[in-house]
Amino acid sequence: MVIITGMEKGRAFRPDVAVSESWKHGISPAWQTAGEDSGEIALAEPVVMRVIEETLRWIEIREAGGRLITVIEVLSPANKSGDGWNDYRRKQQAYLSSHVNLVEIDLLRGGEHVLAFPRKDLEAAAAFPYMICVCRTTDRWQRHEYPIPLRQRLPAIAIPLRETDAGIPLDLQPLVDRAYENGRHWQEDFTQPLDPPVEGDEQTWVAERLQAAGLAE
Repeated sequence: MVIITGMEKGRAFRPDVAVSESWKHGISPAWQTAGEDSGEIALAEPVVMRVIEETLRWIEIREAGGRLITVIEVLSPANKSGDGWNDYRRKQQAYLSSHVNLVEIDLLRGGEHVLAFPRKDLEAAAAFPYMICVCRTTDRWQRHEYPIPLRQRLPAIAIPLRETDAGIPLDLQPLVDRAYENGRHWQEDFTQPLDPPVEGDEQTWVAERLQAAGLAE
């Protein structure tokens, strides 16, 4: 407690910080380490862990007034496994129930199916590692699917807008090529096995492509 004098009446104030221990207790002795003191401090060696922050990105197309028209989702590994799968499914249903065009681009060979078409349709598309699904507000009960083989160039697709607008073309291959170059992905170790692996003729084709590009022996 602090008492301030010089006023008509003494007023008590509560301090923000107080030392409650009496000075009569003295000062504690300096703490000393056990063993010999060489005067040098040996630094511990850390275990270095590399952390890659995953950034989830999507594109929204809106009217001048702000109304959401179309969403383009490029799926990430987080969208296709664990809690991320459930989160993405909820977001997917929110878009569809709000009459928003949804374009889903899945260029991942691994993970669980999460695109907005039934699992039973996957059997016919099992031979295609990549898939694009377009959901249009003009026909809620249809899905435009684009199965993409491994050896094929990524396609150009029509992005739906408002019902009165014509779709705009989106050519995917140049975008992926630019991301590959700008992200310096050509510096990665391509001698490591693919995950998930490719088999048969596809494995031979991948090996030939990497050798031709000088990325593998």
